[in-house]
Amino acid sequence: MIYFLIINCIGFIIMKIDKSKAKHHLYRISEKALFTVAIIGGSLGVWLGMYLFHHKTKHWYFVWGIPIIVIIQMMIIYKLHFHL
Repeated sequence: MIYFLIINCIGFIIMKIDKSKAKHHLYRISEKALFTVAIIGGSLGVWLGMYLFHHKTKHWYFVWGIPIIVIIQMMIIYKLHFHL
């Protein structure tokens, strides 16, 4: 559980950093990196950051992809936690 707390904090923070970089026209964090953090367990942090910072909310693959990753990860965690 500590891993998921840390990786979700990282997901949240990188969304904030990327939004700030976008506002200042600086070199950005790649979408591949954002999705990678989501896939390795940080999807909830990325999703929260998306909507709190209004970042990537116009890209359909984030609007649909990140919540799908969240749901899949929640199902996996539920299965691992309650069905072992």
